[in-house]
Amino acid sequence: MKFGYTIVYVPDVAKSLQFFEQAFGFTRKFLHESNTYGELATGETTLAFAAHELAESNFPQGHVAASASAKPLGIELGFVTEDVAGAHAQALAAGASELCAPVSKPWGQVVSYVRCPDGTLVELCSPIGG
Repeated sequence: MKFGYTIVYVPDVAKSLQFFEQAFGFTRKFLHESNTYGELATGETTLAFAAHELAESNFPQGHVAASASAKPLGIELGFVTEDVAGAHAQALAAGASELCAPVSKPWGQVVSYVRCPDGTLVELCSPIGG
């Protein structure tokens, strides 16, 4: 078994790709001409975005849209960086909302949390043991 990708369902795939490029420095890998599916180059594992209408076709019983939830969903994307404070500031400047400013954890990691305009919860953290 190998972890292949994560898909985040969002209201506007192109806008989410653009935000993640500006906020976190990722590079766009692919955007389907329908604008309903796109991917970012993030390393070995792909981060993808799909339109809510695709989720509706996959899940006839419905799904919880992070963008429509007042609170973040119980899942996060974790991005590791040596400069959490700088990454946090860059995400805020790009339009993210601050949930928790950078803080040092007892195990030595620096961690912060932001919520993206599409509702996605992102943890910015230093390497464990770094």
